[in-house]
Amino acid sequence: MTLRPPDAVGTPHPLRFGYGTNGLADLRLDDALTLLADLGYDGVGLTLDHMHLDPLAPDLAARTRRVTHRLDALGLEVTVETGARYVLDPRRKHGPSLLDPDPDDRARRVDLLIRAVHVATELGAHAVHCFSGTVPPGTDRDTAWKRLAETLTPVLDAAATARLPLAVEPEPGHLLATLADFHHLRLLLGDPEPLGLTLDIGHCQCLEPLPPADCVRAAAPWLRHVQIEDMRRGLHEHLPFGDGEIDFPPVLAALTATGYQGLTVVELPRHSHAGPHQAETSLPFLRHAAASVAPGEPSATPEGSTP
Repeated sequence: MTLRPPDAVGTPHPLRFGYGTNGLADLRLDDALTLLADLGYDGVGLTLDHMHLDPLAPDLAARTRRVTHRLDALGLEVTVETGARYVLDPRRKHGPSLLDPDPDDRARRVDLLIRAVHVATELGAHAVHCFSGTVPPGTDRDTAWKRLAETLTPVLDAAATARLPLAVEPEPGHLLATLADFHHLRLLLGDPEPLGLTLDIGHCQCLEPLPPADCVRAAAPWLRHVQIEDMRRGLHEHLPFGDGEIDFPPVLAALTATGYQGLTVVELPRHSHAGPHQAETSLPFLRHAAASVAPGEPSATPEGSTP
């Protein structure tokens, strides 16, 4: 899959909604995929994890082919996500990261991301998602940025060979936390073609200076993957729709107007205990919100949030 050409930005494109398997962790993968297809989702954000297409278990290629056939049979599109909490280390959440002081630990994360690129290629995915990780204690930010650029380079090379976007997510509390940080990385790396952006709408509400709809417009040229959930200002807590502060119709109208062609994936990783229910209620909410405001209509409030 090639990157979206620049002249496609601004061409309206119907939104396609997915649901993240990290919010369906209590279901077998085939059960999760069947559920999403039955509910009418267009696709899935597939987090490679020990319970869902384990990237470190034997026979990865054969297991990936089986998932490919199942996705095709169900008519589901896919984006590959790499935010599994303990897939590499059962004692360290999201460890090791791309920023770890130990080069061997950083290499383990790089290997996981390259595996994810290969899996995504076989699945016909829109993109591979990743994030930077937090700055380790005792590491200055300049060193952390240097490590991030060095560790991402072989992953970007693999993505370029696969002609697949690598969509880096700004994550609250991480080195790369904001859209401004993404642009810092982009320039640091020399603006490589495979490098794209994962935009989490809730994160925009949490900490970006711009309203979420404006973040969508600002991010449009680099947008390769979208995650969506509700959230409150200043609090990084993924919430079901309606439990936070985001005004969704203007956000989805802005997203439609950009010409974004990937999946918009519901991201509720702490709601697996109620995953089937959340999946069932989230899709009609998003469809209603998408139909509520014509593309290009401005937000009803100055901050792009509900009062």
